[in-house]
Amino acid sequence: MIRRKAQLVTADGEVFNGAAVGAEGVVTGEAVFNTSMTGYQEILTDPSYAGQVVVMTSPHIGNYGITSYDDQSGKPAVSGFVMRAMSRRDSNWRSEGSLAEYFAATGVVALSEIDTRRLTRHLRDHGAMPVALGSGVDEAELKQMAADAPTMEGQDLATGVSTREPYRLDAEGESSGLVVAIDLGLKRDILRNLTTRGFDVEVVPAQTGAREILDRDPVGVFVSNGPGDPEPLEHTAATLRGLIGNKPLFGICLGHQVLGLAVGARTFKLPFGHHGGNHPVRRLEDGRVEVTAQNHGFAVDLWSLTDAEQPDSEGLAGPEMLPTEVSTEFGPVRPTHQNLNDGTLEGMTLTDHPAFSVQYHPEAAPGPHDAGPLFDRFADVIEGNL
Repeated sequence: MIRRKAQLVTADGEVFNGAAVGAEGVVTGEAVFNTSMTGYQEILTDPSYAGQVVVMTSPHIGNYGITSYDDQSGKPAVSGFVMRAMSRRDSNWRSEGSLAEYFAATGVVALSEIDTRRLTRHLRDHGAMPVALGSGVDEAELKQMAADAPTMEGQDLATGVSTREPYRLDAEGESSGLVVAIDLGLKRDILRNLTTRGFDVEVVPAQTGAREILDRDPVGVFVSNGPGDPEPLEHTAATLRGLIGNKPLFGICLGHQVLGLAVGARTFKLPFGHHGGNHPVRRLEDGRVEVTAQNHGFAVDLWSLTDAEQPDSEGLAGPEMLPTEVSTEFGPVRPTHQNLNDGTLEGMTLTDHPAFSVQYHPEAAPGPHDAGPLFDRFADVIEGNL
């Protein structure tokens, strides 16, 4: 494998030298760091990373190769990929090829030999920001490209990664009914979690309206993860307003944020987001902690539905950082989960309707399976609503 000298430059002018190990070219995107120890292929193909450059904090990437089963979508979604060191060989019985071969075949611009420890600290201290990276371009041009690159605020990236046409998957075994999945950037392991629980699944584009979904007579509606800012997704929020009270709803990640918008809350951008497979989340009903997989840069602000302001955090994040309940046009909404790192909302439920959501990824891929039973909860809610 030929390694070419390359650079990454941040929007505020920090320069990082390394080697290009992927496709030729120069790309821009918002740089975020991911703390997962494994699962680089699932990360590369997660549509939630559209428009972003992923910086892996784990220092050694690529040692177990690539296998098509782990793909979460039809192609890589990241704008670029950054590592401290890429494995020169792959060693695993499932491997179908090396990471270097994968980059070349799929056109991913990737850098190795980058000081990812320094880069991660920079993003942690100054926030996620646009970067430019690649080879064959001088530093001054990269600096200008990074400075000119757009931020995530205001970008509707979900519509761009959503399916263009509806498609259907059959349940494994006897069918318990049809679940419509609104595709805002859907991962394949989500579909596996639904079909293995006995549901036929029809995946529909992000722009699908409530009437079109209700005409399919589903037993429930799932709202997927996805990239970008939730606030431009006014059409999807309107769709959810038309579904609340009519069908059971379960939203994750971007779907959680859009459900928040649908009930009248605001969203806000996190300094550097939550990206990785080791984020602790407190279940507010019993205080138990789940270790979760997360990938998002925005959060729902339930305080925006009250006359109060969010209290300042002192020490460990506690439940007092969230309102106990808020009033909406759809009735009370109650927080159910909280991030233990920064106290932000990680889940909510509509107490008068069969609708709930979480900010994280219960299907993991990659990550722990602590939150997998949320799919069972969705199945129970559907059964109770029949």
